[in-house]
Amino acid sequence: MNETPIANRKHIALFGNTNAGKSALLNAMVGQEVSIVSNIHGTTTDPVSKVMELIPYGPVVFIDTAGLNDTSELGKERIRTSRKIFQRTDFAIYVIDASNPNHESYELMMQDFAKWNIPFITVVNKIDLVSEAIIEELRAKFRAAIFVSSQTGENVLELKDLLIERLRASEEVETYIGDLLPYGSTVIMVIPIDSEAPKGRIILTQVQLIRDCLDHGIKSYVVRDTELESALKDLGKVDLVVTDSQAFKFVNSVVPKEIKLTSFSILFARVKGDMDVFIEGLKKIDELVDGSKVLVSESCTHNHSHEDIGRIKIPRLLNQYTGKKIEYDFRMGHDFPDEIEGYDLIIHCGSCMLNKKVMTSRISLCKDNNVDITNYGVILAYLNGILERSVEIIYNK
Repeated sequence: MNETPIANRKHIALFGNTNAGKSALLNAMVGQEVSIVSNIHGTTTDPVSKVMELIPYGPVVFIDTAGLNDTSELGKERIRTSRKIFQRTDFAIYVIDASNPNHESYELMMQDFAKWNIPFITVVNKIDLVSEAIIEELRAKFRAAIFVSSQTGENVLELKDLLIERLRASEEVETYIGDLLPYGSTVIMVIPIDSEAPKGRIILTQVQLIRDCLDHGIKSYVVRDTELESALKDLGKVDLVVTDSQAFKFVNSVVPKEIKLTSFSILFARVKGDMDVFIEGLKKIDELVDGSKVLVSESCTHNHSHEDIGRIKIPRLLNQYTGKKIEYDFRMGHDFPDEIEGYDLIIHCGSCMLNKKVMTSRISLCKDNNVDITNYGVILAYLNGILERSVEIIYNK
């Protein structure tokens, strides 16, 4: 609980052509050997992530990507992998080799940054290898760039300061519950303990909601579903009950109608996704037929059991509701398909293990391909007949 989750860290990716000095620049910025550096083209073959503190900004994730101009068959696959990093990039650093600049590659990358709505800094690296005359020519071509040398350290600190300044300027204050309830409110969190609950731990969504309550002066009480009824009697006044989505039906039957009810997944979907899109996606359920294809996407990777919510419980409920023979595909973590046109519906988890950029990128991909998408908590509330109640806290705050 003391370490900031990766999903809550800004993801900063370095892009550029092969041998532009991305890895050396990253090492120079963070003051440690994060990435392997050599003069051999294509040394960085796969994205390398480094979780660290960017002093004095705070916790971030740096991602060093492979060069974008490798024309070999293996290189094409590396480029595809690097470009997939766009989906989770909060901020980009585009690195140009001063001794071998490529303006065409730069222009193409600017188009990609615009498409994915990625703020960026352009860096002209290796200025120690070229003359002042060449540097002046490059300044005319790349007017907004900062000129550095990862080898000598020239202007590297200035780059770091500029990066921190830009990150702070674009920062959003995220809260899962602090803007929904006033100071001093009382919340009960219902956490069923089943075979998927790890011994000695509670899952990230629950930890983060507890912390959010602490940050906003909201009193939180954590109980199992089996103790919920007695907890409601003990506390008397309760403003909101937040439950694990898989216990929605039972919790709804126990919690009095005058008390608001929602789920962890819905609260996370509101912050990291788009509730309007997720609710709109529910309309597709009544259009599903035998053979319809549904993708179930989960952000975390874990062992599966007979109680798995994504692989077992949601498909079972959806099959019962529709009465159709639906085909399911399951993906985890960053293994989200590039081609989604063949799916009739995508059901996504609350994405507690993914940064917000990943979720917004996936929603945009769905919109571009006219594929409906919804969320675990939203669809479970709908299939249990309690959707209106479960989103009341969001839409009528």
